[in-house]
Amino acid sequence: MIGSAPKPFDFPLSSFLTILKGEIIERSVKVQEVQVKTLQELLNSFANKDVYIHLETTNGSYAAHFDEKFFNAGAFIRNAKINYELAKVVDDSPHRVGLKMAHGWVYAQGITHFELDDLGRLLMAGLDYSGKLAIALEISETPFTY
Repeated sequence: MIGSAPKPFDFPLSSFLTILKGEIIERSVKVQEVQVKTLQELLNSFANKDVYIHLETTNGSYAAHFDEKFFNAGAFIRNAKINYELAKVVDDSPHRVGLKMAHGWVYAQGITHFELDDLGRLLMAGLDYSGKLAIALEISETPFTY
């Protein structure tokens, strides 16, 4: 591993809020570096419920316009309704978060930070070594707005 993951608030707050895709709201920010036990408890609180997820990866979505030879890849899913029976946070940093469903898994590799926001949504983000968003996984009991 080169360097170390960013510490809380070593990155611009706007980087984390971009996960919310326009849902910028006045609220207190409780973004923190992953603490496995705390994050595991929060994930467990959503288990065996119908929840909505947002999962997004990026390796620099906007980098291609600076370098035409840059290969851009990513994934985006929003408001997929799932019900998971088991959640697991892998202790290695950056962390992998897995959600086991009856017929498969959802997982996000590279999670470094999380918060439970004022709307009760669990927001998880993976920031690269320069503090830019690389992956986001969010869980909510209500659909995310666009």
